Amino acid sequence: QVQLVESGGGLVQPGGSLRLSCVASRSIFRTYAMGWYRQAPGKQRELVVETISGGTINYADSVKGRFTISRDNAKNTVLLQMNRLKPEDTAVYYCNVKWGSSWSYEEYWGQGTQVTVSS
Repeated sequence: QVQLVESGGGLVQPGGSLRLSCVASRSIFRTYAMGWYRQAPGKQRELVVETISGGTINYADSVKGRFTISRDNAKNTVLLQMNRLKPEDTAVYYCNVKWGSSWSYEEYWGQGTQVTVSS
């Protein structure tokens, strides 16, 4: 069973920054896709950003120019740098990793980390 362990969430003032980290118990070298999703109270889980093998990166319009996804293969880690945070970014953030290919993959989720943006 693969585990994804997230960290880095917390309380931050509007305009501040946070960096989320997701460490996988399996090598991320041959992933099909990795990304971050979020779910605010009373809302559906939504894509924040996803990076797909081959180099495609898809950001939600609401975070473009503020959030950046990166990976460290040696540490089996995917990171999310969040800058210029807004109250509407408040949500539980989930790491998502897909191992395999576009037509067949194993998908795993982290347990979620709370991000609260408030003054």
